Amino acid sequence: MKKLIMCLAVALMSINVMASKPFNMSLTPDVAIYGQSVLIKGVTLSLWGENEQSSLALGIVNGTLGFSSGVDWALALNYADNFTGVKWAAVNYTKGNTVGWDAGFLNYSTGAMKGVYTGVINYVARLKGVQFGLFNYVDTGDSGVQIGLINIIGNNNVWFSDMPEQLAPWMLFVNWRF
Repeated sequence: MKKLIMCLAVALMSINVMASKPFNMSLTPDVAIYGQSVLIKGVTLSLWGENEQSSLALGIVNGTLGFSSGVDWALALNYADNFTGVKWAAVNYTKGNTVGWDAGFLNYSTGAMKGVYTGVINYVARLKGVQFGLFNYVDTGDSGVQIGLINIIGNNNVWFSDMPEQLAPWMLFVNWRF
């Protein structure tokens, strides 16, 4: 019985070790050392990579699946399902929620963002944080500040009447909602 328990324990530990890998390299998501179903905990180097990860990802296009975290630096595009950490690229796109700092020409999230967006154009569905850019847009501001040339908060309904909690539906240079 002890041998059976020991064999089961070793098998379970080896499954856990095999579930994540410390390094991945890819030309495309289908041409990679490890496929999309493998969790990467370490470093990813790619022309175009796509894995769930908790890692440093360096590439031209970085895609992260599931609930990923780490630092993503890409020349062209970072895209994610949900992401916690830092994303730097010309374009950063998150389908779900993002926590941390996104920096690029365009930062776009269809979910909630908690943290900082720095870019030329920043769009987020739900904001809890700060946006720095030329054009900043938020559908629903929970609590946050926008600093830029044009700043729009969709759920700021009235101009200056709910100060100091909210400023205006749109403003030049600065806008907020708390």
